[in-house]
Amino acid sequence: MLMQAESKKIYTPEEYLEYEVTSPERHEYINGEVVPMTGGTPNHNQIALNFSGTLNFALKRQPYRVFVTDQRLWIPKQGIYTYPDVMVVQGELQLQQGRRDTITNPLMIAEILSASTRSYDKDQKFAAYRTIASFQEYILIDQYTMQVEQYFKTGNNSWTFSEYGGSDTKISLNSFTFEIDLADIYDKVEFAQVEAEDNPQD
Repeated sequence: MLMQAESKKIYTPEEYLEYEVTSPERHEYINGEVVPMTGGTPNHNQIALNFSGTLNFALKRQPYRVFVTDQRLWIPKQGIYTYPDVMVVQGELQLQQGRRDTITNPLMIAEILSASTRSYDKDQKFAAYRTIASFQEYILIDQYTMQVEQYFKTGNNSWTFSEYGGSDTKISLNSFTFEIDLADIYDKVEFAQVEAEDNPQD
C-alpha cells in the first residue's frame, strides 16, 4: 500500500491523486502528507443525509449544486485536498486544472463535528476554507447534541457568528435562500451514542 497512516513521507499532489483515484478508501492530502479517513458514525451519516437531502430538494431547478461526502475539494493556497461533509456550489463548477473530479469553488460548506475532528474543523480547516475566494458560509453541526454553529462572510477578513440549539429552533442560511428546523437536521439521530465509540477522521 502506498499510504501508511504513520508515514511522514511527503507526496506530491500528482502522487496522491494517482493513488487516490484507485483507492477503496478516502484520504485527505495536507501539504504533502496523506491522512486516511475512516467511516463515520450512524449519527454522522444521518445528519449529513438529512441536511444535504433537504438542501438538494430546496435548491432544485436553481443555479446551485449540492455535494456530499465523496466529492473532493482542492484548496490551492493551502495545498490541501479534502472531502467536506456537504458543499454547495453556485453556478458553473470550477474544476482543478487537468481534473474532472475535483472542484475548487464551494459557496457553502457544512461539517458534522466528531470528537476527533472538532478542533481541526473549527480552527485549521476553517482557516484553509477561508482562502477560497468563492467560500461565503460555514456550518458546523454537532452530532452529540442539538447544536449548530454558523459563520457567514460579511467582508474582507470579517465573519459573523451565530449559534443555534433546541428542536424548536430554525436556522436560515445567508449565502442563498434556505432555512431548516434543527429538528429536521437531527431527525432519527440517537444522542445516546457514546463519544468514545466515535471513529477518527469521520
